[in-house]
Amino acid sequence: MNIIGPDALVFGVDDVEACALYLTDYGLTHVGNGRFEALDGTAIVLAHKDDAALPAPLGTASMLRKTIYGVADQQSLDAIAAELARDRDVRALADGSIEAVDDMGFVLGFQVTVRRPIGLPAEAVNAPGAPNRPVNHTAVDENAPALPRTLSHVVYFVPDAARAEAFYVERLGFRCTDRLLGAGPFLKPAGTDDHHTLFMIQTPPFMKGCEHFTFHMGGPTEVLQAGTRFVNKGYQSFWGPGRHKMGSNWFWYFNSPLGCHVEYDADMDLHDEAWTARAIPMSADASQLFLFQQRDKWAPGGPPPGAAGAGERH
Repeated sequence: MNIIGPDALVFGVDDVEACALYLTDYGLTHVGNGRFEALDGTAIVLAHKDDAALPAPLGTASMLRKTIYGVADQQSLDAIAAELARDRDVRALADGSIEAVDDMGFVLGFQVTVRRPIGLPAEAVNAPGAPNRPVNHTAVDENAPALPRTLSHVVYFVPDAARAEAFYVERLGFRCTDRLLGAGPFLKPAGTDDHHTLFMIQTPPFMKGCEHFTFHMGGPTEVLQAGTRFVNKGYQSFWGPGRHKMGSNWFWYFNSPLGCHVEYDADMDLHDEAWTARAIPMSADASQLFLFQQRDKWAPGGPPPGAAGAGERH
């Protein structure tokens, strides 16, 4: 079951226009039919919540209707269909994908992945003892693009984290890379070395749904640059910028009209089967190595004229 990771998330929303603007401002490209893509073709798909073509809602306030996983090949798709058909309905859709429901009620899709290869460099740094950036190449360009490269992961609120984890591990071949005790597991499928593509947090049943999703950026500078541009467009920063402990990824979260938070992330750890999962109690110290706070620009001599106090953006 060579599952690579999430290819798309499908949302049924109240205000399609506001959500479309949000995703475009976030950096995704609208390619038609409510589909907003990153550079590699992974995507968020929008429809109005009353669209009859959408899977049924979760029965909570969550607007997430479906998580679509990309797999390496048709053989993997057939294996998933056969495994899940042992105890639940598996629908074969006209586009060649399949659809089923996990043990928490989340609708899952599986398809041969749509991910396109992208040949882009990572951010370079000048570090003593390491190869340097080329001479006369500046590190900062205020006009440089900072665009989401690929759909990184999704986080679920679930009422039974142990049962939810067992489904993904035992039925779909995911592995736990780390665990926040009192919250839930970080999980990755076999087809990626990313620290996680799915994280689950134990919550009361009425909260069940999507807590956030995120796309990988090219590095921490792109996270900060894209996030600053997002703030300057009027969007509300929720958490960050900062860097997580579990996964080591840089992060910056924002409120959104999709009924969940939306994150930029970069530089996530990679793990293979030799990695031993850690388990630590959930706390502020466990969830972040450091945390910054977004503020208006100010100069060392004091806040700019007319901006006394350099008030926080919320």
